[in-house]
Amino acid sequence: MNAELKIPEHIAIILDGNGRWAKAKGMPRNYGHVQGAKTVEVICEEAYKMGVQYLTVYAFSTENWNRPKDEVDALMKLLRNYMQNCIKTAQKNRMCVRVIGDKTRLDEDIQKRIAELEAATKDNDGLHFQIAINYGGRDELRRAVQKVSEQVAQGELAAEDVTEGVIEAAMDTAGIPDPDLLIRTCNEQRISNFLLWQLAYTEFYFTPVAWPDFSKEELEKAIEAYNHRDRRYGGLKEE
Repeated sequence: MNAELKIPEHIAIILDGNGRWAKAKGMPRNYGHVQGAKTVEVICEEAYKMGVQYLTVYAFSTENWNRPKDEVDALMKLLRNYMQNCIKTAQKNRMCVRVIGDKTRLDEDIQKRIAELEAATKDNDGLHFQIAINYGGRDELRRAVQKVSEQVAQGELAAEDVTEGVIEAAMDTAGIPDPDLLIRTCNEQRISNFLLWQLAYTEFYFTPVAWPDFSKEELEKAIEAYNHRDRRYGGLKEE
């Protein structure tokens, strides 16, 4: 990779195409999800080596509950295993892991593993890795509005003092910079209710490559494309 490239501080990824990738190989959809989880580990390591500070992946959306029960059950089993293995991986790579989304709908044992993972990695100074689980952008905004409304109702905050900063502090991503680059694999070109507030000024990159086939080289292509964008904020070109 060109050493002069500007590396995005925060990359968000919609991990698309696991099921289609597996089907194309004559395998069950769950095989694609297992391979996709392995790709996540590879990309976490490669992204950090390149200088990325924050990486957020869309693992399970609020809409994914509508998938066939056997697929949801398999995803939850994969999630359990991933949470367990992620502690070892995170300690090895000094990765700080945070799960965003409404965790209350997840089984208690998964909630417990998430809490253990976050507690075990909170002081790590490597890649900040956010996993969106039972996450939806609209749901996140709804929950944030509820938090702020409660503060106003209890007299802790005046309605006229509700700023963007107050709303951001009530979001799942509080304290995390907005993504500079969003990558979506498998050629889908929509954001699917992901980080609706946070993507306001984010550059988008779409690739036909399915997530299990996404590699270091594909990540480099995305970053190179990002460098060719004319980044503007409020109509002013970034120097």
